[in-house]
Amino acid sequence: MIRVLDTNAFSALMRGESGAVQRLTSLPRDRVLVPQPVVAELAYGLERLPSSRRKTALEARFELLARELRRATWDDAVSRSFGRVKAQLERKGTPIEDFDAAIAAHALAVDGILITANLRHMGRITGLRTEDWSET
Repeated sequence: MIRVLDTNAFSALMRGESGAVQRLTSLPRDRVLVPQPVVAELAYGLERLPSSRRKTALEARFELLARELRRATWDDAVSRSFGRVKAQLERKGTPIEDFDAAIAAHALAVDGILITANLRHMGRITGLRTEDWSET
């Protein structure tokens, strides 16, 4: 089964959280995908940090993980999933941020499991399977 990392899961890996790292290392690399919206959110977060040793260390971990993990392609299937997710949540009156909807759409398009600690938002999406790596 393919796992799709969301921003908080990738961040947990960048911070070296043991539970997330152990789960990642137990999976074949070709079964883990990172959507481009995750890369964009993390790049933005890193750019906002003031220069420091912490920022330098996080940037190095970001680059390492980005080199090691495959991207989830944003294709027409993802775009259609995004449209369904966004419309469904709007009809329910429970919209979420566009990047969160796009990340979920990637998982839906590949019939994968979204790795997230943001179950409050992602749990509203019909058909989306989730797994929380922050749990021990």
